[in-house]
Amino acid sequence: MTVDDAIKALSPQALKMVKNNYIIGLGSGRAATAIVRLLSSHLKKNYLSVRAIPTSLQIKMEAERGGISIIEPDQIDHVDLVFDGADQIDTKGNMIKGGGGALLREKILISMAKKVVIIADESKFVKQLDRSVPVEVHQFARNMATIQIKKHGGRPHIRLLERGYPYVTENGNIILDCEFGTISNPKGLAAKIIAIPGVIEVGIFSKPDIIYKAKENGKFEILR
Repeated sequence: MTVDDAIKALSPQALKMVKNNYIIGLGSGRAATAIVRLLSSHLKKNYLSVRAIPTSLQIKMEAERGGISIIEPDQIDHVDLVFDGADQIDTKGNMIKGGGGALLREKILISMAKKVVIIADESKFVKQLDRSVPVEVHQFARNMATIQIKKHGGRPHIRLLERGYPYVTENGNIILDCEFGTISNPKGLAAKIIAIPGVIEVGIFSKPDIIYKAKENGKFEILR
């Protein structure tokens, strides 16, 4: 059974939280794509109407294909529910996100949400965070931010596309993927990086309300 199958198996439980007329934030990435497809079927089956705010063009197009109504973020003052994935999650619920490049928009939606639901496969769970941290940076600050991140023990590398061109976010910024080794104090590290002039956002996220841990055998755990 694939991870997508596992996410499909847990979706009835997760989608129970969706109520009529909810405003739903949709994260980006593989898990978010699977959830959007399942959400579309759930809405049609249960005759529910919601409005969604996607964090990327990819997810927006997926939602449109599924007939989910889209709303712009400047038209609302809250988000009822956010569905999203994660690149890595530690035992305290701290997360690294932004592998898909939508960390800024994801963090904005999460900050406005009444409830945040993260869905990730079991390979994403670790004792301590240790993968690269995406940092969204204004292009003007590329060199200056790189220097400052190195002073905090990081090894930043500009994210590139397959053909070697710099990856540019939908906000017009670049991403520095930064290696810090094992991260013992995620919140402290995030605070240091976000204080660097030119840094727009850091891909370290706090503990969500609910985490669904999908397993390849079709089972899942609910972590609160």
